[in-house]
Amino acid sequence: MDTFNQTRVTEFVFLGLADNWVLKILFFMAFSATYVLTLWGNILILVTIVFTERLNIPMYFFLSNLSFIDICHSSVTVPKMLEGLLLERKTISFDNCIAQLFFLYLFACAEIFLLTIMAYDRYVAICTPLHYPNAMNMTVCTQLVLALWLGGTVHSLVQTFLTIRLPYCGPNIIDSYFCDVPPVIKLACADTYLTGVLMVSNSGTISLTCFLALVPSYTVILVSLRKQSAEGRRKALSTCSAHLMVVVLFFGPCIFIYTLPDTSFPFDKVVSVFYTVVTPLLNPLIYSLRNEEVKIAMKHLRQRQVFFMKSYT
Repeated sequence: MDTFNQTRVTEFVFLGLADNWVLKILFFMAFSATYVLTLWGNILILVTIVFTERLNIPMYFFLSNLSFIDICHSSVTVPKMLEGLLLERKTISFDNCIAQLFFLYLFACAEIFLLTIMAYDRYVAICTPLHYPNAMNMTVCTQLVLALWLGGTVHSLVQTFLTIRLPYCGPNIIDSYFCDVPPVIKLACADTYLTGVLMVSNSGTISLTCFLALVPSYTVILVSLRKQSAEGRRKALSTCSAHLMVVVLFFGPCIFIYTLPDTSFPFDKVVSVFYTVVTPLLNPLIYSLRNEEVKIAMKHLRQRQVFFMKSYT
């Protein structure tokens, strides 16, 4: 036990995204801009929904939660990545690594569950509109959101426990720019086969199962649209296509990363960057630019703000 405590790893070293200083500066500029736009876009959606009374309905309630999760999700990894692009030696303490891992899985799992709930919401609204007010009232929606946070917390605790139960006494170099279960457990001084299997049965199964559950729901929605009016069909297709685009962009990298934990591909880091940096920015762009109600609400909110400022002055 004393030997283990003396040799226990106290920090990890990230290899990062690049060694070339020109690439580092280019990446820093690009990802800094992406992160700022992510925060600004998602905060704008949150403020618009909160201060627009007619958007206080289930669909936009879920969308505001999605924006909040995206803010948190990107903030778990991007600031540390940006710091690493400016430093020659990129390190993170063992405790901070575990904390980053915990919150990464919490917000990622919460988003997976939320996207699944949003698909169910669209299914009920389009396929059984008469039952929608009772099936998806705000009480039910609040309970669903609380349930997804509970599920995300349990999932994250399991992943964190699987990671910290292993001994780390030797190598401490992580071939990535953030702490994730697959690259971290590879550094353990023990057989990690069982942990890898448990990770796949946890993260991989959740991602794949939720994605497969979404496919038939959207199939039923598309089939049911034939009975809708032209205007109703147009609005439903606009909403569902935006949601489906987000689902594919988020679930694709998750399924790729977490169903193949022991396999390393040259473009693993590209997939990780897309999943942790790009996707949180695409969500507000997709929903705000494709959703007329959100754009109109933003315009009215801006006009109200200008009017208030003129009155104040």
